[in-house]
Amino acid sequence: MSIEAAKACLQRGDFQAAEQAAAAAVTDGASSEALYLLATSRRYLGKHAQALATLEELERLDAGHARLYQERGHNLLALQQPAPALSAYRNAVARNPALLASWKAIARLTADNPSWQELAREAVIQAQALAQLPAEILSGQSMLHEGRLERAEALCRHYLRGNPQHIEGMRLLAAIAVQHGQLDEAGFLLESAAEFSPDNLLVRLDHVNVLYRQQRFTEALATAEALQQKLPGNLSIEATLANQYIAVGRFEEGIALLRGLLEANPEQPSLQLTLGHALKTIGDTGQAVTAYRAANRARLDFGDAWWSLANLKTFRFDAADIATMVTQEAAENTALEDRIHLCFALGKACEDNSDYSASWDYYERGNRLRHRTLGYQPQRMSQRLQRQQSFFTPGLLGSHANSGHPAADPIFIVGMPRAGSTLLEQILSSHSAIDGTMELNHIPALAQRLDGHGTRAEGEGYPERLATLDADTLRAYGEQFLDATRVHRQGAPFFIDKMPNNFRHIGLIHLILPNARIIDARRDAMDCCFGNYRQLFASGQEFTYDLADLGRYYRDYVALMDHWDSVLPGKVLRVQHEDVLDDLEGQVRRMLDFLGLPFEAGCLHYYDTERAVRTPSSEQVRQPLFRTAQARWKHYAQWLEPLRLALASDPSVSRD
Repeated sequence: MSIEAAKACLQRGDFQAAEQAAAAAVTDGASSEALYLLATSRRYLGKHAQALATLEELERLDAGHARLYQERGHNLLALQQPAPALSAYRNAVARNPALLASWKAIARLTADNPSWQELAREAVIQAQALAQLPAEILSGQSMLHEGRLERAEALCRHYLRGNPQHIEGMRLLAAIAVQHGQLDEAGFLLESAAEFSPDNLLVRLDHVNVLYRQQRFTEALATAEALQQKLPGNLSIEATLANQYIAVGRFEEGIALLRGLLEANPEQPSLQLTLGHALKTIGDTGQAVTAYRAANRARLDFGDAWWSLANLKTFRFDAADIATMVTQEAAENTALEDRIHLCFALGKACEDNSDYSASWDYYERGNRLRHRTLGYQPQRMSQRLQRQQSFFTPGLLGSHANSGHPAADPIFIVGMPRAGSTLLEQILSSHSAIDGTMELNHIPALAQRLDGHGTRAEGEGYPERLATLDADTLRAYGEQFLDATRVHRQGAPFFIDKMPNNFRHIGLIHLILPNARIIDARRDAMDCCFGNYRQLFASGQEFTYDLADLGRYYRDYVALMDHWDSVLPGKVLRVQHEDVLDDLEGQVRRMLDFLGLPFEAGCLHYYDTERAVRTPSSEQVRQPLFRTAQARWKHYAQWLEPLRLALASDPSVSRD
């Protein structure tokens, strides 16, 4: 009741009463909302130091609360501290791009500073766009970015009932659908919006993004090409088209387009970053480094560019690089995302110099900052994996013995990230009968579609919904997988899908593709988990940013794989990374025997195979086997006790 009273007092301008009501709510239980209202009340009363202290308490409780950073910016501005205020506002919009007040403040603070020219231009564009939105849609966008999806959806649908052709409302509802994993629904909404407003560029770009997320790359490219023909020279369209060329493997065209864009827009660090990623993917490391360095020159605190250099794995920073990164990471106005990337880059730089104490400090700081933004729930993940074990019994699997599509084309490589799956893919794709592809999202997308979203009774989602599907439906799902992945193949009889997280869905894979082969890439538990802890992922893998979460997830992974071995004996071949290092030829022959393929010596020279590799290990798998990563964790042993404890309840998971 105190929270509602505080809101009412704020709305009518009675800030003293609002402070008292919010303070009472905090006393009853320090919720995020109560602390936020207390800080806001204190700012209006001019109690800026107290407001900032309250916001620090709120950050400890809920670091992902975007508005706390906006409030911090307001207070710091009032205290005439523009540099940290700018940093606070940038942190706010990084979490919630719909915060109009923050964009306005950024525009004011950067207007006369040539160093912030790109940011100033972005802030003006964002502020103008947000200012034109109806209040309901603006609030819905904020809720979307704050993770309040159901409230955002209810508000948006209510508005659209009275304004059924409102384009921004339809875009918002499509964005909510994307967050729920309902990509088909999002695509339908955007196609409808395009019919109502054929010339709306943002709708078209959103649709390309949805097609890309669905890995319908051919359609995404066709849509982007049509846009480019209609509006030639538009930077957003040209950059989107370049990305689509790269997605379908037309790297020369994508890279040429990016280079042309950079000639016309030399101060665009994000374009340099995209160019670097494309060059890295095709193995042109030297030119990738040049592109990443150009991005850094354009913006010294561009953390993603520094991390991209580190993420090449084979790159080494010099003393000047490290000094620059240290300065930028410590600067007050460095945005949170840049700071996180810089921390991981510095962790790698210090590790390469054998300064393990400093390296750990940066790795730990980067992981802590990232973890605080995510809201990962390890118990929920454990329950989700346990549901797989409870559902996929011998009886259930036996009742669907004749279901699914009979094709034997797919080879799934599953397991933990950083366990050697990219190496196995590179080895196997060096065989003349096997195409390497990428980490395909079709199986997780199907699982999410079966799970649905919104309110439902326990046991009515995925995997339980599979019990209601007949043989024809399961066969159709298998056929849809084969059709959707055909764009990634080059004509070999077999192809690899190396999405590691597919270990969660082996039961689903068996029901829709019973003849598919599955390889589990396994690595020593401590090596694997620490490899994840020192890796900053572009998205997903939220369990990797806390040592205890990592250990628990690894245990859950092993338990689920043991279950698959029990209910589907012989379905999965386990390949231990250390065994590959000890006996490459023996393990290659073992894998090929499992796949029913003859031995080819080219698999032993996998590092000579020319193909695009889209994972953090891309440079490493272009080299002969090496052991420098083996037992790397021992340099950090004194700090890894939480990981050891998390793994200790199941001693079988570690070979060390």
